[in-house]
Parts: sequence; structure tokens; C-alpha cells
Amino acid sequence: MNLRPLWIAGRFLSRLPFPDPGQVEPSETGHSVPWYPLVGLIMGLPATLAAIALSGTDPDVAAALVLMVWVWSSGGLHLDGLADSADAWIGGLGSRERTLEIMKDPRSGPAAISLLVLVLLAKWAAIKALILAGEVWLLPFIPMLARAQLPLLLLTTPYARERGMASDQFNQLPRRAAWIATLMAGLGVLLAGWTGLAMVLASLMLVHIARRAMLARLGGFTGDTAGALVEGSETLALVVCVLIP
Repeated sequence: MNLRPLWIAGRFLSRLPFPDPGQVEPSETGHSVPWYPLVGLIMGLPATLAAIALSGTDPDVAAALVLMVWVWSSGGLHLDGLADSADAWIGGLGSRERTLEIMKDPRSGPAAISLLVLVLLAKWAAIKALILAGEVWLLPFIPMLARAQLPLLLLTTPYARERGMASDQFNQLPRRAAWIATLMAGLGVLLAGWTGLAMVLASLMLVHIARRAMLARLGGFTGDTAGALVEGSETLALVVCVLIP
């Protein structure tokens, strides 16, 4: 089996020590997309192991350390997209051109900072609840499901820019493999029983709402809005894990 697309996906989405694939062609970037859910599953393992190792310690500190591992595993890639999207959606004032322009600005405004704090706070609280409930085995499903949103978004939504971070993934996407990977990720999450089903349904609802908003404002998605969707999916799935017995 050729695992080069997996290495490319792992290097792009995470800070985990995936092998260096070297020079990457645009077509290879697109063919790495079906591996995104598996990379998400692998990314969830360090946080899960940290949660298990810290289960006997103070739950507040344990949850904070697990969250730090969680954020480190992605290098804050999608948090950056969330911050840019927050500033652009508010500052864009309904204008497509203004929204896209703000997304290119590396600075973060009050909307970005406020949303980042709220998302990280929600994640910390949910991780703490899962540690106290002894349900940390659910953690790997969450980044896998969130990364499955990316091929689903690429399959169903046009790209809003002529060129950008996600243009190669969109233009070179192997659609059949992407559908299979997305479906397999959804079925994998169902192994978590009713909680897994609730996570899948909540994620589908979120991608539907997010997709409609992207189409209405931008005529498609960008790399930043895709990152914001990942962060929203992770936060929603964590909360669902706590709310569903």
C-alpha cells in the first residue's frame, strides 16, 4: 500500500512525527484528502493517552494539560482559521470582498480572541467532564469526525477563491475515495453507540448550517472557514459526549 498520501495529510494537518514526503505535487495534495479522517483519529490518541495517564490527578489541571496536548497535535492550524473567520464574518458586514480581505489579515481582533477563548473553555470543560465520568475512550472519535468534515465540505461546496490554501485539495480531489473515507469515518464513530450517533447527527447539522452560511456570504468555502468548521465540529462533539449519557 502506498502510504505517501497519508504522510502528506499528516504533515499538513498535524504536528505529529509523520514521515517527511519531500516535494509534494498539487495532485498529491488532493489525493491526501481521503486520509484526513484517519489522521484525525491518530491525532486524538496523544490526548487520550494523556487523559488516561492523568486520570488520578486534579481534574482541572488534567483537563488543561489534555487540552494543551490536543491543541499541540494540530499546531493550532484550525484555531487560526476560526479566528480569521470570526473577524471576517463580523467585520465583513455582509460583503463578500470585504470578508475575504479580512481573512487574509494575520492580525486578530476582539471577535477572534473572544471566540477562541469561548471554544477553548468549552473544550476544557467537556474534557474535564469526560475525565470525571471515565469516558475518555470517546476522545479519538472527535478529531476523526471533525476531519471527516473536510472531505465532505470539498465534495459538496465550491471553493470561494481562485487560488488559496485549499485550492489544490479541491481541484485534485479523488471524489470516490473521499466519499468512501467520509462514510467510513461516520460508521466508525457509530461504534460509540448512541453517543456516536448523536455526534454524527450533530456534525451533519453543523456542516449543513455552515455550508449555507458560506454559500450565502462567499459563494463557497475557504481554508479559514474549513478550519472554523473543524473547530466547531470538535467543540460540538465534545459537548454532545457530555450531554448524551
